[in-house]
Amino acid sequence: MEEKTKELLLQALRVSKQAAEEAGRIIMDIYQRDFQVREKADHSPVTEADLKANERILAILKEAFPHMAFLSEESQDDKRRRENPWCFVIDPLDGTKEFIKRTGEFTVNIALVHGGKPWMGLVYAPGKKEMYYGIKGMGAFREILGEDQVREKPLPIRVSERTKDIRACVSRSHSPENIRDILAEWNIHRLIFAGSALKGCLIASGEAEIYYREGKTCEWDTAAMQCVVEEAGGLLRQLDDTEMTYNRSNVINEKGFYIVNRPENRLKGYKERLSADCL
Repeated sequence: MEEKTKELLLQALRVSKQAAEEAGRIIMDIYQRDFQVREKADHSPVTEADLKANERILAILKEAFPHMAFLSEESQDDKRRRENPWCFVIDPLDGTKEFIKRTGEFTVNIALVHGGKPWMGLVYAPGKKEMYYGIKGMGAFREILGEDQVREKPLPIRVSERTKDIRACVSRSHSPENIRDILAEWNIHRLIFAGSALKGCLIASGEAEIYYREGKTCEWDTAAMQCVVEEAGGLLRQLDDTEMTYNRSNVINEKGFYIVNRPENRLKGYKERLSADCL
């Protein structure tokens, strides 16, 4: 990697940390009081926290990187972004349903993609004060933010080596009723329920081994998480085993995806065992 590119990615990480933390403070202020929930055109929920966090993140990133493109869940899509090889992909509040339920399992996701691939990804869980991030070729890390935003030393994270007695992440809000029976057929009985991009981070940090997700998602759901997972040694692919790409014209991930710690833990035939609208 050229030194200039490395410096750009490190700067992007520094600014993204600032943006995520400021957005996190906004989110938690709203989280601790009453708030209204609206329904978007796609019937997904949106709150004041989504919109205000989005506004703050974009203000910080655009000031630091005025020549880059931006794709965010809560902003109107400007297709001119596709003309720019560098694009920030942002979910200001991933796991809005978990935010509404007050489970604490929601995240701020910020990724910088280049040539369709995530080169920097940051996932911040303000309710847990945990931050995960990865930079292409530089590894993945976890930080804990203590009181008054005092940081513990970043710790490198790595996927586990398990190929037996593997643990499966299961979504709190998008799991089929028969998920236990399905996984049991592959002799997987250890389930870890989690929300938002935290599922990918659990695999990246060696606390779980697999996560399968059918149904439609969007670029901002996976971009940051994918960078963390891959830099930790894991694998994220679409359910047909093709690579996920970003800064596309159609931002919807149509095929679903899976995350595994090791290729040999892919569940052959899993996709065919689920109905199209399970997840």
